[in-house]
Amino acid sequence: MEFFARLKQRCIWSWSGVVATWRTEYSFRSWVWANLASAALAFVLPLDPVERALILALGVLVLAVELINTAIEDAVDYISTDDHPLAKRAKDAGSAGVAVAAIAVGVAWLVILLG
Repeated sequence: MEFFARLKQRCIWSWSGVVATWRTEYSFRSWVWANLASAALAFVLPLDPVERALILALGVLVLAVELINTAIEDAVDYISTDDHPLAKRAKDAGSAGVAVAAIAVGVAWLVILLG
């Protein structure tokens, strides 16, 4: 029973993180809308199930990386709002992670559409 109680708490905490990020981060909301458009196209176009799954999974990956990027930015800002090279590097790396994940989605779409 302990397992399910802990699982319930993890789900509550995770959803709380999604809601807080939705409310405070324009980038996250933008990626959600972009993913909804991408998912709609994935279901409208004549894609095979593996292609559709790849597009959907990569879209979710972009959202996951954006959530991690938000966590990095919030943690850095909590520690200090002063300019510091390590803070900049941490924030830039988080942002780069989102960009790389987004590029992966674009590459998948290109390969699927041109293949």
